[in-house]
Amino acid sequence: MIAVVGHRDLAAGTSLAAELRDLLERCATGASVLVRAGAGLPVVVGRAVREAGRKLVVLLPAPAPGAAALPPYDRTAAGELLVLAEHVLLLPYDPADRDASVSADEQLIRSCRQVVALWDGSPSDGRDATAHLVAYARARGIPVTVFWPAGAVREPGAAPSGTNGPRSRACPAPPAPARLG
Repeated sequence: MIAVVGHRDLAAGTSLAAELRDLLERCATGASVLVRAGAGLPVVVGRAVREAGRKLVVLLPAPAPGAAALPPYDRTAAGELLVLAEHVLLLPYDPADRDASVSADEQLIRSCRQVVALWDGSPSDGRDATAHLVAYARARGIPVTVFWPAGAVREPGAAPSGTNGPRSRACPAPPAPARLG
């Protein structure tokens, strides 16, 4: 399975679906793609996955006492992702709690053979966990393909872009699969 993580604050008009679809077509043959439900990048990923002929797996928060529901801006997106998904994984976490969401992303990464990260190479600023998730995957020996399409821009007020990360066009050979949980 391939986990896709990345910046959710791309500027309006940033086009990445075609390049992402092409990248996914070059990744491990037959591998499913896993995203955590939400607006923005996960929906773009879901559409690209289906266009590439891959299976989509969506991670949703499981109902838990005291946990919030998905925020309104993520609910419509989650509905579309459920329609696109081949499988849905439920994980108990509170989507309103940043630390719980990052922990869910870490579990997502641990369950995969490789990670594709939509990442501009900037360090984590406490709001955006993409740099943390890339480092997390690499520290566990999970291959990471950094994807930052030409012309991609983050919304003003986002973390400083720093230097662009390496722009890999090929997915590495995956290690043995891991299980979620």
